[in-house]
Amino acid sequence: MKDEYDFSNARKNPYAKKLKKQITIKQYEVIIYWSETDNSFIAEVPELSGCVADGKTYHDVMKNAEIVINEWIETAKLLGRDIPQPKGRLMFA
Repeated sequence: MKDEYDFSNARKNPYAKKLKKQITIKQYEVIIYWSETDNSFIAEVPELSGCVADGKTYHDVMKNAEIVINEWIETAKLLGRDIPQPKGRLMFA
């Protein structure tokens, strides 16, 4: 995997400064649904374990999903963990 990432859309956090490489956003599958309990849209990224966002509108949830994907990748890099290659549409979904 290439070590080129772009955090331009990610929230500022103290760990981002520790990375010296740029990150390229990969195209991961995002599943969006409405949650009556939360009164919000929920976006799950199945290929990135625990990567979930919410938002009051479709636009908000997509924007937030992009942020959490970036942060998930950033955290994995900092911890030295593998970052899965995006597979697009999952066969078992």
